[in-house]
Amino acid sequence: MNYIPTNKVSVIPVIHRATLKDITMTAPRVNYAHVAPHTYKALLGLEKAMGESSLEKSLHELIKIRASQLNACAYCIDKHTSDAIALGETQRRIFALSAWHEAPFFTDRERAALLWTETLTLLADKGAPEAIYTVVAEQFDDRELTDLTFAIATINAWNRFGVGFGMQPAE
Repeated sequence: MNYIPTNKVSVIPVIHRATLKDITMTAPRVNYAHVAPHTYKALLGLEKAMGESSLEKSLHELIKIRASQLNACAYCIDKHTSDAIALGETQRRIFALSAWHEAPFFTDRERAALLWTETLTLLADKGAPEAIYTVVAEQFDDRELTDLTFAIATINAWNRFGVGFGMQPAE
């Protein structure tokens, strides 16, 4: 295990992704829906409200997949890839999602949504710069931009439960 000093007094252990295969979870750590049903139901309510979003369902699934890739949530990647395919999304576009910047088959609107997804998912890296907001706002009206932001926030919440509590897709 390597250590990164946080100040002159303490250190924080860091586990590199290359060693994560040695500690992969095979069963959930906590049944959070059972332990905290009231907050779980609130998160489900937010997810249900997103079903009434102004965003296209296919775009919503691309957002969920991309955020889940960035957060390394295998459970959510598996679930939302299947959901996207069921909605008619092509495997080719799903396979290229992690390289959407270079792939020629995403629309300007999809690119803006994916840019906003990456920006808000990786918020600690560089915040949400005005230049990025301007690019995104050119593709979405106020309601859509708000729905987009709620969609990103919601999948990031689910990813934190999936990764934090060791959820795995079925084999």
